[in-house]
Amino acid sequence: MAFSKLKRRAKIKRRIRKKISGTASLPRLTVFRSNKQIYAQLVDDVNGVTLAAASSFKNKAVSDKNKSEQASFVGKEVAEKALKAGIEKVVFDRNGYLYHGRVKSLADSAREGGLKF
Repeated sequence: MAFSKLKRRAKIKRRIRKKISGTASLPRLTVFRSNKQIYAQLVDDVNGVTLAAASSFKNKAVSDKNKSEQASFVGKEVAEKALKAGIEKVVFDRNGYLYHGRVKSLADSAREGGLKF
């Protein structure tokens, strides 16, 4: 039985989300990757609130760069916003994507920006 990419990713995502959850003191850093853009959010799952968010969408500073550079810019931006909100430690949610390429560059730059996970 062959799974489509979306079904496979949804299965992996469910397996990950069973184990991790974000709180106000330790939010979940979730990544969404579309074909053209990348988005990152810090989520408090207990209260159902987004604490900080960053994306490459409509961002003139990264529109001329390649996708990996855009992802690293978004990682630095979400780290800055998190530190302003008083958040240093997070739980990383790769959202079913492989920890490779754009997802990895976002995570590495978020770590360089000061987030611990």
